[in-house]
Amino acid sequence: MAESLFVPDAATKTEKYEAVIPQIEALITGEPDLYANLANIAAALREAFGFFWVGFYLVKDEQLVLGPFQGPIACTRINFGKGVCGAAWKEARTQLVPDVDAFPGHIACSSASKSEIVVPVFRGNEVAMVLDVDSDELADFDETDQKYLEELMGILSKAL
Repeated sequence: MAESLFVPDAATKTEKYEAVIPQIEALITGEPDLYANLANIAAALREAFGFFWVGFYLVKDEQLVLGPFQGPIACTRINFGKGVCGAAWKEARTQLVPDVDAFPGHIACSSASKSEIVVPVFRGNEVAMVLDVDSDELADFDETDQKYLEELMGILSKAL
């Protein structure tokens, strides 16, 4: 098991993802505890990219319930279809939001959050949880983040 993460200096975003994703996959391979894996994924993504907030919301009793995360205190429960996380759950697709204040029904867990990407994680055909990543910068996420975070959540889905 790795105890440190190698993130190449002066790398592009793509190069960072390509270096970090295999390390995260190796970190979670063989570990059966979901919460341990989610905690390590959140920590690795925050360490590698310096995201303002990164964490998981798990589907429980018809709500998204806060799971392992890295960053400031967060909303504990989110209803189906509400906010960016609820929209990703309802639509079963990634939400890429360059300006959270322009997103209809955005839930402001932190006023410092300016942009967000939320990627659903599937168990079979159902959304089991979402990965939520926030930035304190506008338009901080793009198609590169979407591609690689969806790839990483696909790896996690296979482990569920």
